[in-house]
Amino acid sequence: MQRQKKIKTIITVVTFIVLALITYGIRDQIAETIDNLQTANPWPILLIIPLAFVNHYSLGKLYQSVFRTLGDRFRTRSMIRLSLELNFVNNVFPSAGVSGFSYIGLRMKGEEIAAGKSALVQVMRFALQFISFQLLLGLGLLSLSIAGNANNFVIMVAASLVTLLFVGTGLALFIISSKQRMNGFFTGLTRLANRLIQFIRPKNPETINIRRVERLFTELHKNYRRVRHNLLDLKKPLFYALVSNLTEVLSIFVVFIAFGASVNIGAVIIAYAVANFAGIMSVLPGGIGVYEGLMTAVLVATGVPVAISLPVIVTFRIVSMATQLPIGYYFYQRNLSEQTHL
Repeated sequence: MQRQKKIKTIITVVTFIVLALITYGIRDQIAETIDNLQTANPWPILLIIPLAFVNHYSLGKLYQSVFRTLGDRFRTRSMIRLSLELNFVNNVFPSAGVSGFSYIGLRMKGEEIAAGKSALVQVMRFALQFISFQLLLGLGLLSLSIAGNANNFVIMVAASLVTLLFVGTGLALFIISSKQRMNGFFTGLTRLANRLIQFIRPKNPETINIRRVERLFTELHKNYRRVRHNLLDLKKPLFYALVSNLTEVLSIFVVFIAFGASVNIGAVIIAYAVANFAGIMSVLPGGIGVYEGLMTAVLVATGVPVAISLPVIVTFRIVSMATQLPIGYYFYQRNLSEQTHL
């Protein structure tokens, strides 16, 4: 019990330090946002709050639906809370999205859910969101084409992203569909990671236990087969994934309205898709810098001036973090306390 309390204290302190560093790192953006808000109409910006609720409600329903397909039932409220916690973890801890996979395993352990099953649920969340991205990208290109703003660069970016999402999703399913391929692939990655870690910790040749990894992915493969035999059950979570992406796009769009800027929603869709995909791959907390830079660049390519797009994106990011991360942090800390008392 004392050891668990010590671990909880360490995690809490580290979390505070990371939050302080992030706040310090974006202090100029925060100041800029405060200045921008003085010139913007605040009422459209306030719509970010109900849109964020719909976003996390949709993600909560997505998690609930996938868990149900795997034979586990959870209340919607519990899954909304999980969504908020994962949003906090993925935005605060620099790990290119890996933190979310680690956290959901620990989080659902208290619900007696195996780590392999939790990992598959998180994989399905991203896969379904990527699939819905492709639908949104098609709508975005159509909207830009009608307005005459779909230049060669934008078409190339959208086509490249669709190809990456399609190939990436297909490759992941190809690997996970075979127990031998999956164990071989992830065992190889684990050995490579252990070798890299050994440079820093020479006395620890196997920091990541390979047998434990094999058990984890054997469980993941078993649950994948269950999902594959119930593909029709994925219609609902796919719908919720689409809604979650759409609410994010609309949140950005209402900030443009707040600044009195006229922008084609197709430009927002494509910019969001590019920035979100790159943000997932970034090792920086929440993709800070990468997200804003790429989104502004894509918007500029579609004809939105940088003088308008950059303040809008910065304002959207700061307001979204300020309204969502504190709630996620509260539930995150509450979960740590609950885990300690188990």
